[in-house]
Amino acid sequence: MRMADFWLTEKDLIPKLFQVLAPRYQGQNGGYTRMLQIPNRNKQDRAKMAVIEYKGNCLPPLPLPRRDSNLTLLNQLLLGLRQDQEASIHSSHTSEKPGI
Repeated sequence: MRMADFWLTEKDLIPKLFQVLAPRYQGQNGGYTRMLQIPNRNKQDRAKMAVIEYKGNCLPPLPLPRRDSNLTLLNQLLLGLRQDQEASIHSSHTSEKPGI
């Protein structure tokens, strides 16, 4: 309690720490927060910005940025395999047709 009193500058948050947050994370061994990057401030100093969110809060979760999964190595390899298979099927169909 004394440590929370030392570190928290807003003293009205001390009861919330022990009555709300501590019971919420009682069975968890870590990973209490999640950090999401938000766009840079282009017109100012272009500093990287982020939002820190408590896990398990009652608010709706922040949307995760969509990753372009087409650019991952696995998806590129699968795309190449699919193109090779289609090319081999196409070449086998053209070689089976008798010449006129």
